[in-house]
Amino acid sequence: MQRTLLALCFTLCSAQAAEETIRIGVITSLSGPAAQSGEQMKAGIDTWMRMNGGKAAGKKLEVLYKDDTGPQPEVAKRLATELVGRDKADILAGFVFTPNAIAAAGVSERAKKPMVVTGAAASAITTRSPYLTRTSYTIAQSVQPLAQWAYKTGSRRVFSVVADYAPGHDADQWFTTSFKAAGGTVIDSVKVPLSTLDFSAFLQRIKDAKPDAIHVFLPNGQPMVAFMKAYREKGLDKAGIRFLGGEGWADEDVLKAAGETMAGIYTAGYYSYFQSGRENAAFTEAFAKTVDNRFKPNFQAASAYDGMALIAATLAKTGGKVDGPSFIAAAKGYSAASPRGTVVIDAQTADIVQTIYIRRIDKLANGTYGAVEIDRYDAVKDPAK
Repeated sequence: MQRTLLALCFTLCSAQAAEETIRIGVITSLSGPAAQSGEQMKAGIDTWMRMNGGKAAGKKLEVLYKDDTGPQPEVAKRLATELVGRDKADILAGFVFTPNAIAAAGVSERAKKPMVVTGAAASAITTRSPYLTRTSYTIAQSVQPLAQWAYKTGSRRVFSVVADYAPGHDADQWFTTSFKAAGGTVIDSVKVPLSTLDFSAFLQRIKDAKPDAIHVFLPNGQPMVAFMKAYREKGLDKAGIRFLGGEGWADEDVLKAAGETMAGIYTAGYYSYFQSGRENAAFTEAFAKTVDNRFKPNFQAASAYDGMALIAATLAKTGGKVDGPSFIAAAKGYSAASPRGTVVIDAQTADIVQTIYIRRIDKLANGTYGAVEIDRYDAVKDPAK
């Protein structure tokens, strides 16, 4: 009898241990001006969960979504505090905006909780908590190869146009520094208000300056569409001024809305849904089921998907331990195939190392416009570090 009770207890205890749950608190924008970015991030996470049974290291993963409503660092800090304290989240993740990620990083540091940034792109973020890593990118990481490629392929005089906020300033700084280092000249730059949708005056000024290329960094979505239409209307393409853009210009929403005005522009980034390879084929197929074919994945979805893959692999390495020191030690040096190519977490900085692709937007056989890879820079680290 005693043996039977002991065996029963062992069985029940084993089952309970196997069903232990690890909670991942995801802070993203599910409403407000960046709701589309938050929807992409959530869909990327949900796709990984569907493809992998929602488990890691033999434990169930539970994702708790919290809406920061936009660039609201105080809201993000409060949500991170609630997730760690009230909701007993073991890991923090997400973050579309840099100020929000930095605010939550303080919570991560004090609580010694791991934090995986899948969106925000300022270089300094990973220095704000010793338990923080990232699967997205940094502005400098994307812009430096673009500047080097531009010079390599003939550009010598570039005019830079960026939105007047921190990421835009980073893009302007790193493009200018990298292009000058290669031997080129940035003849002028303008910082346009973040809400700008009428770019005609700025583009006339650029046309009059007669650069051979423009470097552009704008918020995702409608500002990009408005800029491209004005770029064509002002005849900058006919004047031989080629277009150099960063991440986001190959996203489905921009390509559909801007149509033929996108043809022939060049962009640099780590992911587009046109990416070749079996990993991306499997990801895009599963993603389509997650969102019922409503939209294609963008770079934020791919990064969020990779964030979950990183979490799962790290938990397998720690045997399910989720304390900050154990997690970050195991995450450093991570390397895996992903929809974007190979993803590596730098062993010293805990930041992302990845391929940056140079792409041209061309008209495809089916009549739509898409990104065609024409060059690549492998194993790119954040130059700011």
